[in-house]
Amino acid sequence: MSGVTPEFWKTPFRYLRWAAIQKPAKFYSIAIGAMGPVTLVIAPPIRRYFNDGPIAKIPQTYPIPKGPRPRPTGFED
Repeated sequence: MSGVTPEFWKTPFRYLRWAAIQKPAKFYSIAIGAMGPVTLVIAPPIRRYFNDGPIAKIPQTYPIPKGPRPRPTGFED
């Protein structure tokens, strides 16, 4: 390919191909970043389709056992 950068508004697909080859870090970081807002719109219907229910809450305390605690034995010095 020649050393001339294709213009985006005249040939967008050619420019995207050029950018993916010549400047991959910038191209793919912009491509992945552009998927963020799209994911906000697309992800909830997909999750509902696959019956992904609500996320379980993270426990904030350790559960306290019911009844008296057994005394440990066999640890005498």
